[in-house]
Amino acid sequence: MPEATYDAVITDPPYASGGMATSARQADPRTKYQNAKTQAYYPSFENDTRDQRTHLMWSVRWMEQALRLTRPGGWLMVFSDWRQVPLTSDALQIAGWQWRGIAVWDKANFSRPVAGIFRPQAEYILYATRGKRDKSKQQKGCPAGVIYAPMKMSERYHMTGKPIPLMEHLMTILPAKSRILDPFAGSGTTLVAARNKGHTAVGIELSPDYHRIASDRLGLVLPA
Repeated sequence: MPEATYDAVITDPPYASGGMATSARQADPRTKYQNAKTQAYYPSFENDTRDQRTHLMWSVRWMEQALRLTRPGGWLMVFSDWRQVPLTSDALQIAGWQWRGIAVWDKANFSRPVAGIFRPQAEYILYATRGKRDKSKQQKGCPAGVIYAPMKMSERYHMTGKPIPLMEHLMTILPAKSRILDPFAGSGTTLVAARNKGHTAVGIELSPDYHRIASDRLGLVLPA
């Protein structure tokens, strides 16, 4: 892809997290992120079993490519769970992004509670820019940095899927008719939200299963 093609990269990459021990982190995502009742509902996905050093190196590599593809002043928004926030913040800065802050997704009761500790109902969106913010394209207002967006099972197409209203909210700081890249498109929620907001979006997805699911959601016709 040509350099400086996109106004924003908005994505939810594999976290390589989901357990305190190495054996737990290296388990299939269907085991790490689902209970026995839901394991059959969603296809699995790759690249979620790396150790910390390897995950850092991998994150830097894709974030460097994301930086190259984003125009000066454009945005990176990347999801992380609590375990990987320090690594993700390091990776985006090593890759050359200027870190701007963290937004919080309050997913209410859509989490896996553990008795005796606080409910893990938050995930995080680290956001950064390629160099200085382009204030000539800055939107008015100051959108909420804590976004309450419960996940509806009827709208969930991926085991780690995000709500469409959440993704639409993240796009409120973008200029009108932005061009967005999601290099870990999953079931296509970023692409659906971008279309709803009047933006243009391109998604990349390694899994054939999720590529087809995303295409179906977007009404695209795939070759037989």
